[in-house]
Amino acid sequence: MARKKNKKEKEDMIRIEGEDEIKTAAEEETEVVPKDPAEETEASEPEDIQEEAGESPEAEPEEADEKVSSEETKESEEEPEEEPEDSKKPRKFGRKKDKRDEQIAELQDKVTRQMAEFDNFRKRSEKEKAAMYSMGARDVLEKMLEVLDNFERGFDAVEEDDQDDAFVQGMQMVYKQMLEALEKLGVKPIEAVGQPFDPNYHNAVMHEDNEEAGENEVVAEFQKGYMYHDDVIRHSMVKVAN
Repeated sequence: MARKKNKKEKEDMIRIEGEDEIKTAAEEETEVVPKDPAEETEASEPEDIQEEAGESPEAEPEEADEKVSSEETKESEEEPEEEPEDSKKPRKFGRKKDKRDEQIAELQDKVTRQMAEFDNFRKRSEKEKAAMYSMGARDVLEKMLEVLDNFERGFDAVEEDDQDDAFVQGMQMVYKQMLEALEKLGVKPIEAVGQPFDPNYHNAVMHEDNEEAGENEVVAEFQKGYMYHDDVIRHSMVKVAN
């Protein structure tokens, strides 16, 4: 900009000096001899020509300045703006997925599916195991109940005079111990006598009319029934009144 300014000032000085010289020359010509109007017109023509010639040096520098300024603007437009450093960095968003990433995602999906299947298999096997254990325990307990039935039949056959016998008392202690062991395993007898008849727990084998008993009341038990946790191992064999 400073160079352009100096150049313009020099051109202005040259133009002003040229105009002064032309004016002085014209004044000298007018002062020397008065001429006819025709001659004055002829003399005025060169002055006009000279004035035009004097204006031409002023126009040329202006046109040159305009050209320079237009070239600079073009250069400034052509020069690309420097992008910031952040924009030069590779963008993570919108980039294509690598094959390795796809393989990793596929393997992760397979692992999660296999883990879910294994968890379901573990739960299913635990249920099956519990069901098998319950069925096995039920089979064993049903056989043990026959032993308890024989103990009870033996106690019913003992006479009153022999209740204090040491052998009878020992058998009673063994019987109680077996009941306690079965109770710890979850086996408990079903209450029958004096309870209303319930087909879910009782098996009626006899019926009688009894005015003292209530309607559908169990008045006698021929064989005890037992439950294993919430399942019935054996129904009670009973007599129902009314």
